[in-house]
Amino acid sequence: MSKQLMVRAAARNNAEWCAAMSRSHGVAGEFGLGAWTAPVRTPRYYPDAVTLVPEADPAALAARIDTITPGASVKDSFADLDLSGAGFRILFEAQWIHRPAGAAAVAPRPAWDVAATPDALRAWELAWDNRGGNTRLFRPGLLDDPDTFVLAGRSGDGRVVAGAVATRSDQVVGISNVFASDGGPNAAWPVVLDALHRLFPTLPVVGYEHGDGLAAAVRHGFEPVGPLRVWVHG
Repeated sequence: MSKQLMVRAAARNNAEWCAAMSRSHGVAGEFGLGAWTAPVRTPRYYPDAVTLVPEADPAALAARIDTITPGASVKDSFADLDLSGAGFRILFEAQWIHRPAGAAAVAPRPAWDVAATPDALRAWELAWDNRGGNTRLFRPGLLDDPDTFVLAGRSGDGRVVAGAVATRSDQVVGISNVFASDGGPNAAWPVVLDALHRLFPTLPVVGYEHGDGLAAAVRHGFEPVGPLRVWVHG
């Protein structure tokens, strides 16, 4: 798969994850011409639109989301839009990343499982949040989504100490919310990659990162394949 096609697959996969997250909060988005969009405000940290093809129409995109309520955001998956005329500014820039199928982790790792109950999801979220005040974001409805996998790395005494969310789609598996209680992404990636290799051995892994997170992903076998931007209104 070429880098351009990989970026398209990663963007679609990420939009499917955003759609699942939004559904768990009672927000019904729509896969339409060139983008996934939600008509009302999405959960915190999640965009109101994700472009699926290059050169989407900025005016049409803005018209499909709520730009009246503060905080509207757009994931510009190909970093090729100018949304400033619609009142947006760039929040951050990042890189889509790719790791080939079948590339197993080689570093030592803790045990892991897939959170399957509300209590297990709650324990995962508390570890992910690390007392940041953002709990109750990941709701039990996610557990009913057949393509969403909440990966929990555990210490010897059973505590959640690392994890991520995996989203399965036809061509790739997407990874997001990578964390470790100690050691950051460098400590998280070995357990996450082991889980992905065992759960989805034939699927390439995609996601996006920037800054130190991008550097850590590259150290663990990922390749940057294309830029993206996130725009926020106001």
